[in-house]
Amino acid sequence: MKILLTGANGYIGMRLLPLLLEQGHQVVCAVRSADRLSVDPEVKKEIEIVEIDFLEEVQPNKLPTDIDAAYYLIHSMTTSTKDFDEKEAQAAENFNKYLEPVNAKQVIFLTGMVNEKESSKHLSSREKVGKILQEGNFHLTCLQAGIVVGSGSSSFEIIRDLCEKLPFMITPRWVNTKTQPIAIRNVLQYLTGVLGNEKCYDEAFDIGGPEVLTYKKMMLQYSKIRGLKLHIIGVPFMTPRLSSYWLYFVTSTSYKLAVNLVDSMTVEVISKDTRLQEMLNIEPISYEEAIKMAFDKIEQNQVVSSWKDSKSSGRYKQKDLNKYIQVPKHGCLRDVQQQKAEDPEVSLEKIWSIGGQNGWYYADTLWKFRGFLDKLFGGVGLRRGRTHSNKINTGDSLDFWRVLLADKEKKRLLLFAEMRVPGEAWLEFCIDDEGIVHQTATFRPRGIAGRAYWYSMLPFHFFIFKGMLDEIASADK
Repeated sequence: MKILLTGANGYIGMRLLPLLLEQGHQVVCAVRSADRLSVDPEVKKEIEIVEIDFLEEVQPNKLPTDIDAAYYLIHSMTTSTKDFDEKEAQAAENFNKYLEPVNAKQVIFLTGMVNEKESSKHLSSREKVGKILQEGNFHLTCLQAGIVVGSGSSSFEIIRDLCEKLPFMITPRWVNTKTQPIAIRNVLQYLTGVLGNEKCYDEAFDIGGPEVLTYKKMMLQYSKIRGLKLHIIGVPFMTPRLSSYWLYFVTSTSYKLAVNLVDSMTVEVISKDTRLQEMLNIEPISYEEAIKMAFDKIEQNQVVSSWKDSKSSGRYKQKDLNKYIQVPKHGCLRDVQQQKAEDPEVSLEKIWSIGGQNGWYYADTLWKFRGFLDKLFGGVGLRRGRTHSNKINTGDSLDFWRVLLADKEKKRLLLFAEMRVPGEAWLEFCIDDEGIVHQTATFRPRGIAGRAYWYSMLPFHFFIFKGMLDEIASADK
């Protein structure tokens, strides 16, 4: 089958893509920018890529007309706290228009489980998207999931951050809200299982795990599995805004996502529908097993995707990042250093492993302090880390940077700052044919504040950048 995959750069899309290819399908990935599709070059050769922004005016003849089915994985919850529902509706309407001249028989929509008595703005928005998609000229299959648990998922990473960092928690009331977590492996089984299945046309199914748990029990179970001691005390006076700040500062989530998550966490989502589980003969994975499976992937450095690599987890939209690929030369301030590598191959591996748990090779305490300040002023901070310990793709997040270019063959890595700074900043590493490591920090200041920022940081730049280059150029592994 020929499959259209929207949201191909997202957490679910990145997991689903290799499965569809393994099953022999032709896949057309709809992304805002082809340069920012964070997959291996070998995978890019197997797929067709079309550039579409579903929030912009529809452009005719962008899609192949012989598409058999499509996955609708577009989500706007991380982009705004106010009008994300309007954006989601607009994207769904434009999607329908794009599929009008296409012969697709089925669209599969992954959404949230709906509580009939009450709902959050997020769940109401997803319900509205489903109704808009029902008006399209195709058969719609809705899969309504509980929170997804897997290495790199926002739910797993938030619980992980909380439990690993806070042995004692004073928590808001929503930790007692009941939900039905589902393992990412089960989600993918459902997504591929309904594909082309006519029994699933024009149907909506709940998909959840085998247990109903409160968020508190989920955190306690996580801590037990990890051998951590955790004490939780709930308080009734923590407002949604305070809860959002609590999640934002303690975890790697963005503030916008924290606000929308807290809004959803106050609503119980429990499945009463097991039809699809029985129809596809899927064995639901327990929450405990899902946690263990997630850590198996983490420990083996096999995390396929992370919500933190989504462009919406940073300050800039994906399409905005395209204009920063060319590092400016005029009106900029620079720190340029170079050093002969003792072993160029070792240096290249160090460059490709920089950030995350590996740190920045010199003055990590100052890097962490800079990340704390960034978080304090509404930035992304360092907590996004990196998805893989020694593998980088163009478009990945890397602490408070975004990877604009990762060309290991040409030995060049270009990062763009998503931290809060009065201007734009780039950090570039490359190794030339003579084995010399070139490290260039470029800053384009915005007004007097930008220049004041750069010159105030010069004393730190002097020894931080030099120390970092010394470590990269060293042959010590």
